[in-house]
Amino acid sequence: MMDAIVVNSVSKSYGKVQALSDVSFSVGKGEVFGLIGPDGAGKTSMFRILCSLLLPDAGTATVDGYDVVKQMREVRSRTGYMPGKFSLYQDLTIEENLKFFATLFGTTVDEGYDTIKAIYSQIERFKDRKAGALSGGMKQKLALSCALVHQPSVLFLDEPTTGVDPVSRKELWEMLLSLKESGITIVASTPYLDEVRCCERVAFLDQGKVRGIGTPDDILTQFASIFNPPGIEHGKDTEVKDDNVIEVEHLVKAFGDFHAVDDISFNVKRGEIFGFLGANGAGKTTAMHMLTGLNQPTSGTGRVVGFDIRTEYEQIKKHIGYMSQRFSLYEDLTVAENIRLFAGIYGMDADEVERKMDEVLKQLKFEDHKNDLVGSLPLGWKQKLAFSVSIFHDPGVVFLDEPTGGVDPATRRQFWELIYDAAHRGITVFVTTHYMDEAEYCDRISIMVDGKISALGTPDELKQRLHQPDMDHVFTYLARQATRSSD
Repeated sequence: MMDAIVVNSVSKSYGKVQALSDVSFSVGKGEVFGLIGPDGAGKTSMFRILCSLLLPDAGTATVDGYDVVKQMREVRSRTGYMPGKFSLYQDLTIEENLKFFATLFGTTVDEGYDTIKAIYSQIERFKDRKAGALSGGMKQKLALSCALVHQPSVLFLDEPTTGVDPVSRKELWEMLLSLKESGITIVASTPYLDEVRCCERVAFLDQGKVRGIGTPDDILTQFASIFNPPGIEHGKDTEVKDDNVIEVEHLVKAFGDFHAVDDISFNVKRGEIFGFLGANGAGKTTAMHMLTGLNQPTSGTGRVVGFDIRTEYEQIKKHIGYMSQRFSLYEDLTVAENIRLFAGIYGMDADEVERKMDEVLKQLKFEDHKNDLVGSLPLGWKQKLAFSVSIFHDPGVVFLDEPTGGVDPATRRQFWELIYDAAHRGITVFVTTHYMDEAEYCDRISIMVDGKISALGTPDELKQRLHQPDMDHVFTYLARQATRSSD
């Protein structure tokens, strides 16, 4: 097999931070190759070097035989790149985005249509819809179409499915494996182990160095403590109280004739970890916005920590914690400054803030990073800090909207230990997630389909009721019964 990519002793630093250190590997033509590793391992720097967007400090790299430094034009004409952050223009339509990317590469949509047909045909009927209005799954299909429209021979994907529901993730990887059949070389990074196993070989990057290269099974076994840490047992001494912290009856949110949330009812107990699941576009985020006072319902009733979601939403905001999908702290403030700022917003006493801050920093093992800028922290650290800030004022309930998206398995485990500790203290945790192993950690789960709650119960109850072996199969079974578009 000829090599499509050859990396020889590549190093890259940013000031004192060594992002890549003497990295070497090769990828065969037509191979599906994974770059995997924890947050801050150097994966994105490697992608950017291979796409000729970043110059290495030392070493060489070639793509299809062309040097990424000396022959940038040739490299760029042969590569497609989906960066980790959303790469499309939100205020352009699907069709306008595709035409724009085709023009950048001196081609047309018609010329490249055969390459993207299997993917683009799934969203083409929505071609006049703006990219910013698409669900996660549809955005990824459009981004992939844009990366392929100039018919590249090598495709680079930096965590292409972060924030995308399990069914849409499976569909995207089915598309990628079909692209392999046409001879395209694919290099992808992902925090999802089922996607790692879709690769033929993987390179494990850690702290800028290659720790191992081999088949997915070999690498996942060799480094099991990182990729498959032991599961967590929910503390049996955690007491779920009988009183309801959230009460919802016949809740509806309509946008014209479209019912994003369509008559849902449920209760959540004090100290309970409640998983709120559903595919992209199922109505989860709309429902959460009503419960957190960010939006009012069209009809139905709801109470959160005793307050009416229609009339007392300002009171609700003071008595809950909230952590959004998009990182919610200020990157240009230090760890301590962020804590003091949010504690002040919640009206906490200054002396109490300093005392609690010391406790939190000790729990997170952040004592030596108190005065570090948040923007300098690895993603996993930021997420743990954001969660700790969201419950700093001891709210009755904390809402977590996909809090661990894009975070490596070991860090996700640490995050869930923080969740369990919060539940043990009596804080109700209302969490959405696309990681089905995390769904197993919840006390109870609801799964939304087409704006309605399709299933509600403990993980074991749902698996038994639907005759499925795990929550991934439960979710897939229900989500594939959806009749409306995910948008």
